[in-house]
Amino acid sequence: MDGEKGNKAFAESLKANYPILSDETKETARAYGMVTDQRAFPQRWTFYIGKDGKILFIDKQVKPGDHGQAVVAKLKELGIEERK
Repeated sequence: MDGEKGNKAFAESLKANYPILSDETKETARAYGMVTDQRAFPQRWTFYIGKDGKILFIDKQVKPGDHGQAVVAKLKELGIEERK
């Protein structure tokens, strides 16, 4: 739910070549069930979304320490082509 400026700096620090959603209004987080009236801060979930916009998988068991490796494994499992 960070702003565009913060997300841009974060993406640059990671050299990320994928978009990161800015959601300062929490509208998207609410729509995805990550924020509720009882939970103001978002769940730490990863959504894998296909090129067609459909959700392929939601990882609700994110462990920050090894999540990068988990993401790579899940992308392979989902048959997502590796970028070169």
